[in-house]
Amino acid sequence: MSKPTPYLIRPSRPQDDETIRSIIHDVMTEHGCTSDGFAIHDPEVQAMHGAYAKPGAAYFVVEHDGMVLGGAGYARLDGTDATDGICELRKMYFRDNARGLGLGNQMLGLLLEEMRHAGYARCYLETTSWMQAAQRLYRHHGFEELPGPLGATGHHGCDKYFARAL
Repeated sequence: MSKPTPYLIRPSRPQDDETIRSIIHDVMTEHGCTSDGFAIHDPEVQAMHGAYAKPGAAYFVVEHDGMVLGGAGYARLDGTDATDGICELRKMYFRDNARGLGLGNQMLGLLLEEMRHAGYARCYLETTSWMQAAQRLYRHHGFEELPGPLGATGHHGCDKYFARAL
């Protein structure tokens, strides 16, 4: 009997862009997040690798049997400057067959460590009230809910805001 193929979390590559764009589109559509004010409309979604290939930013994907099943990244929070030391957890989405396996927990743990190494002091994120599993994951990792948004993400469709010290 052969061993099951492991899931691999790795930095994104240019050839992942089309798959990541598709995952973001499918997951956001599944959750009803398609109107203005949601990340599905961010220009970076068209070329994720290039958007995160800069200092202080990174995007990682989960791969299994050669297929990308999800991803997540971080970058400086729009509307802040480098001296604020705040990054944003961005575009963390997984296909159905990658959910419930602990991959979100692994990905978030890796990203928090990467954020620290990049010199950030605080991490911020936005989500929706109906994405309950995501909120549980964020709280598990020490994120606390905020009364309102930070920065200038343009994601006015989101209604839940979280942050934590790094």
